[in-house]
Amino acid sequence: MNKATLLKAMAVILMMGASMNAMAGLFGLGGTSWKEEVLLHDGSKIIVQRSHTYGGSREVGQPPSIKEQDITFTFSGSGRTITWKDAYGKEVGGSNFIPLALHVLNGTPYIVARPNLCRSYNKWGRPNPPYVVFKHDGKEWQRIPLAELPAEFQDINLLLVYTKADEKIIAGALPVTVERIRSANAEVRIPELRHILREPVKHGTDGSLVNCEELIRYKGHWIMPNDPVARSIVDRKSK
Repeated sequence: MNKATLLKAMAVILMMGASMNAMAGLFGLGGTSWKEEVLLHDGSKIIVQRSHTYGGSREVGQPPSIKEQDITFTFSGSGRTITWKDAYGKEVGGSNFIPLALHVLNGTPYIVARPNLCRSYNKWGRPNPPYVVFKHDGKEWQRIPLAELPAEFQDINLLLVYTKADEKIIAGALPVTVERIRSANAEVRIPELRHILREPVKHGTDGSLVNCEELIRYKGHWIMPNDPVARSIVDRKSK
């Protein structure tokens, strides 16, 4: 291969790479992963591996939203590795949750998550405070009532990440330290994202999910309860 041919081939490869990157940016494809330092309630720390893929629904001009995500961690004593996964939810157009906290008591891990926007909040039963809590029973994750979450757990200790734009927080700092997580999360003023609440959030509180309009799932569509017009429209589409 002569020099001119080689240069042409390299140019084609570069153009293909640029095109693929542009397509990935256009459709919100791709993902990222990072390590994060988590401070537990007893003062000990655990390193978790978090990963996101992007491609969930979003408004025009908004950064790609999270499509799927997982959190993996290993207990130093037993060497046991556990992964919590949040799969794509077609009915919500992306991931179901924003994970807020990972805590461990007597070797049992718990995850506290907030539904990801209003559709997810309605899907998961409109809890107030707006949390969905998971406990690992030794085999798999099970949803439990907030009342069963140990009282020792009070802190939001995971980095709050909503869209691809929030990745700037983790740039150049791996693992993301406890101090960096505290600093980033301190900018959030929504009550349920400041600490793990145990009492209901008052309706009208700025930014809270409890203000979401109540919706129900009907034949693959979100509609307001007791809305005969919406039901009629959906029924006609379903025929």
